[in-house]
Amino acid sequence: MAIEKTNRINALFEFYEPLLTEKQVTYIALYYRDDFSLGEIAENYEVSRQAVYDNIKRTEKILEDYEEKLHLYRDFLLQSQKTDELLGYVKKKYPTDENLLELVMNLESLEEK
Repeated sequence: MAIEKTNRINALFEFYEPLLTEKQVTYIALYYRDDFSLGEIAENYEVSRQAVYDNIKRTEKILEDYEEKLHLYRDFLLQSQKTDELLGYVKKKYPTDENLLELVMNLESLEEK
């Protein structure tokens, strides 16, 4: 569960980082990407562990709210899945480079018409 949450927060952070404040970006990056503890972050920024914890929890909620409204990560996952399915189909249908080259040539000839 912890790994899944970390992966999700990191993914949401990739999409929504520009919408966060500098402090939110810093704390989330240190905590989730650099694996700093709450205590380490608090010591480095001379704030309480509770302040760091509260900021991180608030930022997690903000990231989830952005995703709920904008669906950038969900859409990315869906697009990735469709791309993988298409590549799987092409590899199955055209297993050799020769078969694939024939497909490309056929497509190019259709564009010329």
